Amino acid sequence: MKNQLYYGDNLEILRKYIKDESVDLCYIDPPFNSKRNYNQIYNNVGKEDIAQAQAFVDTWTWNTIASEGFDEITANKNGVFTAQSINLIIGLEKVLGKGSLFAYLVSMTQRIAEIYRVLKPTGSFYLHCDPTASHYLKLVCDASFCINGGEFRNEIIWHYRRWTNVQQQFQSMHDVIFFYSKSNQVTFNFTEVDMSESQKKKFTRGWDSNVISSDKGKYSQLIVYNKQKFDEAVKNNRLNPAKYKNIVFRDKPTVAASDVIIMPTLNSQAKERLGYPTQKPEALLERIIKASSNEGDTILDAYCGCGTTIAVAERLERNWIGIDITYQSISLILKRLEDSFGGDFTKDLVDKTTKAVIRPARLVLTGVPQDFASAVALATKQDDRVRKEFEKWIILTYSNNRAVINDKKGGDGGIDGTAFMVDFNDNQEQIYQQVLFSAKSSKTLSPSVIRDLVGTMEREKAVIGYLLTLYPMPNLVKEAAKYGTYQNKLFGHTYPKIEVISVQDIFDGKKLYLPTSEVLKKAERKVQEGLLKNMFEEEEEI
Repeated sequence: MKNQLYYGDNLEILRKYIKDESVDLCYIDPPFNSKRNYNQIYNNVGKEDIAQAQAFVDTWTWNTIASEGFDEITANKNGVFTAQSINLIIGLEKVLGKGSLFAYLVSMTQRIAEIYRVLKPTGSFYLHCDPTASHYLKLVCDASFCINGGEFRNEIIWHYRRWTNVQQQFQSMHDVIFFYSKSNQVTFNFTEVDMSESQKKKFTRGWDSNVISSDKGKYSQLIVYNKQKFDEAVKNNRLNPAKYKNIVFRDKPTVAASDVIIMPTLNSQAKERLGYPTQKPEALLERIIKASSNEGDTILDAYCGCGTTIAVAERLERNWIGIDITYQSISLILKRLEDSFGGDFTKDLVDKTTKAVIRPARLVLTGVPQDFASAVALATKQDDRVRKEFEKWIILTYSNNRAVINDKKGGDGGIDGTAFMVDFNDNQEQIYQQVLFSAKSSKTLSPSVIRDLVGTMEREKAVIGYLLTLYPMPNLVKEAAKYGTYQNKLFGHTYPKIEVISVQDIFDGKKLYLPTSEVLKKAERKVQEGLLKNMFEEEEEI
């Protein structure tokens, strides 16, 4: 298959594009419902704390979308919800009321049911969450997986260190990752670490020195690292291989990796850090992907954020599917893939003379506007979660990801995006001049919007402004020309002080050509080899 990157609501995309039993491994790291403490959650029945409200990525409210989700679950839309999932949601509504936590759990129930559907019978599911709602999420997963013949495998603890000024409780230093399989015939590669010296001493006597670990339960696995002694034990009737479904031979003493992963978070100086607030280490995803998939398998991340899962999957030669609802994430992922695997990764390589495609892009991008009609569709979506997505798309596309998006849903002060241009001041010292972006999707706009933009520029001490419009606006182009030009002293170039750019201009190839500073860090160039070292800290036995 060809790698797939989808821009849009993952529930819609899962239902529309992802086939039944087509995915080997799904990992998701959805936005945590961690902005409220338990007292706020339980006291918040039908009300929202306005002071904590922020962009969709971290806020859940009981609204029309949540209500429709509740109705879909209780009506068992498309037959994907178990009776236990339905009864769980009905019961939780009585306990929690229709507030933010319940809206979050409704959303997760819908998506986990679809993830179960698309997993192969040998497939695995990893849900990354924090302790604020993990106990509820485990109930949601149990109701989808365990009732249908799937199994809960592990509660994995990702332990890290960070120092905070906590006065009245222990420091929070871990995330929770739930590991489920769709059946008991799961793909799992024995993940191992070297033994400590004290552990090695346990396996130096008799035929026991053959065995690293044995499980005589339902999996019945025997790990052997001394073939000669193993054969002698079998020959002398001290060991019966028939007791074990699976015998694995190893060439050195190792033990299965712990369900506690000790691994640092990405600090501000980490080479792989891209500036994405919830970015996870590649080594963490590498451990999960290696454990629960093989080369050529298909990996799904339905909340792919800055693209760590798909970048690691690509490096480990897996196929992948990524989904995200915000264009900021999609644009960051595209840049990350180009930086890591080559500039032609996301685009067709075309012969300049014949215009023939020499090598097609190594992914299929779905949901990003490719023509005027799809841009109109994005701009007119009646969904508050994506109300600003047209603004994000047009600003990031025109600026080639060199602008910072203003994420405020209201009261943005007339600023939808900001960039910084390198320049000289009168003393020939290097400075950064502010550039502002305003995006409009209305069919008709009066020259007053240009005057408003100029007023905002004066207030913010910006030197250049761009009005990005869905429809062509000849009247505004004429108005903008009245404000003259700005000369960059560092490069000696002259630019319009106000410029009006339409969607069609962008499709025709118009891009921002100011000497602006990078706002996204460049991803490291990757080779097809593992980054994961021995990240576990072995403890000596007492």
